[in-house]
Amino acid sequence: VQLVESGGGLVQPGESLRLSCAASGFPFSGYRMSWYRQAPGKERELVASINSVGDYTTSTNSVKGRFTISRNNAQNTVSLQMNSLKPEDTAVYYCNARISYKDYWGQGTQVTVSL
Repeated sequence: VQLVESGGGLVQPGESLRLSCAASGFPFSGYRMSWYRQAPGKERELVASINSVGDYTTSTNSVKGRFTISRNNAQNTVSLQMNSLKPEDTAVYYCNARISYKDYWGQGTQVTVSL
């Protein structure tokens, strides 16, 4: 299993970023995918999840209305569109797949929201 995130960076408050995760090594279209984040000194938290076919999503309250998770099963990718970014969104963002009760993670991509 390999998960490779991309798309992080430094942006100002109110701007947007789109994160992508390229997955390989497992039957991607059969599994729910998630994005987590971890800010300095804080525990890793679930940001958003999407079911295997892409027609059901959930997200944490702090990002509702601003972040959208989506997937492309033909390309084995999952994305997180982040709009109206806030300083409190600053964190390392991780792509996650749970397969047979085991969590797999990417290396993470840094998102920094600052003036």
